[in-house]
Amino acid sequence: MAMEAHEIERLIKEAFPDAVVQIEDLRGDGDHYGCLVETAAFEGKNRVQQHQMVYKALGGRMGGELHALALQTRLPK
Repeated sequence: MAMEAHEIERLIKEAFPDAVVQIEDLRGDGDHYGCLVETAAFEGKNRVQQHQMVYKALGGRMGGELHALALQTRLPK
C-alpha cells in the first residue's frame, strides 16, 4: 500500500517541528516521492547522518509503505 505525501510530512514534522518540508509525487503514483527537508536539527551533521535522521523519523516505512524517496536535506539559511 502506498503512503500519502501528507503522512510523510506529518512524520517528519513530528520528529523535527521546525522543519520546512516540500514533497513532490514524482510519478503520480503515490509511490515515488521527492522530498526536501530543511531543519536546524541537521547542524553539525554530514549528509549521510541527515538522511539517516529523516529515515528514522519515517519509522521503518522505507521499502515497505514508502517505496522510493529522493531525499534532499539542508540547514535553514
